[in-house]
Amino acid sequence: MILQDFYKILSEEKVSDSKYIITILVNEKHEVFKGHFPGNPIMPGVCMIQIIKELTESITKSSLMIQSLANVKFMALINPEVTPELRLELDATTTEDDLVKVKNTTYFNDTTALKLSTVYKKI
Repeated sequence: MILQDFYKILSEEKVSDSKYIITILVNEKHEVFKGHFPGNPIMPGVCMIQIIKELTESITKSSLMIQSLANVKFMALINPEVTPELRLELDATTTEDDLVKVKNTTYFNDTTALKLSTVYKKI
């Protein structure tokens, strides 16, 4: 975890061969929110991308490096003081050439906050 104490995993469920549902709790008191933004904390997009990478590393039990990002759509602002609990749906498949392809949708409550597709290279 690059940002220590930034979030904790509440639950992880494997729903099929490649699909996972992971619920996390974001630490709304973390230092990152003091600068993004003072008095109105908003989850930085780069932090969400990092969380997805870390969760994928846990699923695949591999160190990963982002090879490409596509279709990144931030659809709602995540305020950790209001909605610290996030549900991430990951569909992660590994190819024969050690690439991990992931489709993610992140929700708070019933609101879609983020959708993205990414490809990681195992390192």
